[in-house]
Amino acid sequence: MRAVVPCSSANLGPGFDALALALALHVEVTVSEAETFSLTTEGEGSDLPADRTHLAARIAIEVRGTDALAIHVRSDIPVGRGLGSSASLAVAAAAAAGSTDALAWGQRIDGHPENAAASLLGGLVAATVVAGSPVAARLVLDPGLAFVVLVPDRTLPTEKARRALPAMVPLHDAAQNLSRMGVLVAALADRRLLQPGLMTDTLHQDARAAALYPESTALLSGLVAAGAAASCWSGAGPTLLAVCDGSDVAAAVRSAGEQLLSEAGLAGRSLVLAPDLDGLRLEA
Repeated sequence: MRAVVPCSSANLGPGFDALALALALHVEVTVSEAETFSLTTEGEGSDLPADRTHLAARIAIEVRGTDALAIHVRSDIPVGRGLGSSASLAVAAAAAAGSTDALAWGQRIDGHPENAAASLLGGLVAATVVAGSPVAARLVLDPGLAFVVLVPDRTLPTEKARRALPAMVPLHDAAQNLSRMGVLVAALADRRLLQPGLMTDTLHQDARAAALYPESTALLSGLVAAGAAASCWSGAGPTLLAVCDGSDVAAAVRSAGEQLLSEAGLAGRSLVLAPDLDGLRLEA
């Protein structure tokens, strides 16, 4: 069985561990019966050990109950850059191995379900955990929106980004995030409502920027100055996401993004990515 799933951009500013968007970079995993275990990889992440410790191998072996499998992984998703590479790989590996609950596998690997939900369902999603089980739903996404990502050539492990967060936040900050997230969901469904302030955040972005990624503040404001309707961190970073009103604006923001990275002294890529509205695709 062959499974293909998209990457994801999570949080979207105030939607910490709740909102995510599927974007058109993909990972594909093929799992088939074999006499002995084998794993081959290509693309992003191909420098990782190709043995039973590989995430795709661990999941496929557990789902199938045997290691007599031939597994192949091909990925376009940069690892450790805030584009949900682990969750997307988990969803793809579980589905290719025959699991009927790939979302649960993604949530198990990530510790939160929104990245896996976007990879599984496609489009814009909200996700949470209820009574120990992940629950996710597709949300309306305005078809006129276009997206740009700035992907620096350096990693920021999620565990390290999590450690930078405060254990407690003021009630006012939590309330501000909740109120902005509600309107942001409406604005992503109707781009006429979008404005930069809807993607500001008081729970994670400032703390991570101060401790781990000080260049992000100027990059985010630079994306808006270049024409983006709003900008935010993508997941735990260091990738940044710009939401644009139309493909022409996105092309201009992408070009400006290259200059912004250069001015910040960062090697990396500026890409226009379409939303992936299909999510998981399975082929026998």
